[in-house]
Amino acid sequence: MRIVVTGMGVVAPNGVGLVDFEEALRQQRSGIRFLPNLAELKFGCQIAGVPEISESTKQKYFTELELKSLKASGVLYGVIAGQMAWEDAGLSKSLEDQAAPDWDSGCLFGAGLAGAEVMRDATYLIDGKKVRRLGSTAVPQVMSSGVSAFLGGKLGLGNQVSTNASACSTGTESILMAMARIKSGLAKRMLCGACDSSGPYVWGGFDAMRVMTRKSNDKPAAGSRPLSATAAGFVPGSGAGALVLESLEVAQARGAKIYAEVLGGAINSGGQRQGGTMTAPNKGAIVRCIQQALSNTQVHAQEIDAISGHLTSTMFDPAEVEQWCKALDRQGDNFPFIRSLKSMIGHCLSAAGAIESVAVILELYKGFLHGTINCEDLHPEIEKNIASSAIPNQTLEVAPTIIAKSSFGFGDVNSCVLFKKYQP
Repeated sequence: MRIVVTGMGVVAPNGVGLVDFEEALRQQRSGIRFLPNLAELKFGCQIAGVPEISESTKQKYFTELELKSLKASGVLYGVIAGQMAWEDAGLSKSLEDQAAPDWDSGCLFGAGLAGAEVMRDATYLIDGKKVRRLGSTAVPQVMSSGVSAFLGGKLGLGNQVSTNASACSTGTESILMAMARIKSGLAKRMLCGACDSSGPYVWGGFDAMRVMTRKSNDKPAAGSRPLSATAAGFVPGSGAGALVLESLEVAQARGAKIYAEVLGGAINSGGQRQGGTMTAPNKGAIVRCIQQALSNTQVHAQEIDAISGHLTSTMFDPAEVEQWCKALDRQGDNFPFIRSLKSMIGHCLSAAGAIESVAVILELYKGFLHGTINCEDLHPEIEKNIASSAIPNQTLEVAPTIIAKSSFGFGDVNSCVLFKKYQP
């Protein structure tokens, strides 16, 4: 059974909606900016990628009553991106309360800390013995499955409605899990993707770990430097990406637009063994994940035209490139293009893989590859393994056929998905 992408939505730091997002990719526009509240809170890193959403966009996807109490930025991002994808796929909503649920359609939408802001407020109210002031909207904004529950209700979904969470691997993992449900015959279509919140209550722990850059507060757009010798830590980001997946047969039967084909992939864990820890990956597990993705999809390593790497702008970037070289058995001039969208939007944590997958699918559909900004000074350890020409710093007008997207997360978890340009 072939699985295809028929709809997409995106809420990213450098673009909200597919049109704005594609323009940002082509122009290599950064969405990272200085945030005064982080400076006031004495954060070492005072820059971040935060989506800018107009009031009209919010009002399009939420009722006035919902917006009155909605404080969870992750839920906001995810519900907007998910509904955008549903509309883009040409699918209708079950708006009538008495209408039957859409039994064939489900949602598997990942989240990290979708309601961190609400948790913070709830803590103060509870400690202040003002529990009743929490109201009736706190629970769906802080529960892990809040974003999928909102989407399930707004779209009238009657199949599985659930949320996955696996740190920075979440978004990519959700695509593979949704694909598996369709291939098993349990659903005709699935809305998938992931979101994560903005703000100090999400990013504070990372700042304390000193894994976020502290060197670019005065030049935000230059702060995220994947693959660079002067990379000094990641820039935090937030947002959401969403995809509608269907079997090719179902998509063709309703005359749906088809963006790309999801060939499949692999998910694994390094078990926090052989050098892997809660925060560092088992390198052998990464190689295994990539090679399993190739085996599961029956794609030869030489068929990979480009890679959308995890590449967070940390000291692990050179090791990630090295593991790709081992997994593909390709080095030097034979290495495919490799890029990092995080150079423009920062590391959107649980949402990263989903947003980056939307970018990959747009590239396949429109025939281009975005570059990586801020890596004019390529890391010398990377230059030992691959040609500098494999890391474009400008948009390339090319026509890729197969692009691999990888994500690696805290807990030593990995996922890799392969997308292909749709060919009837």
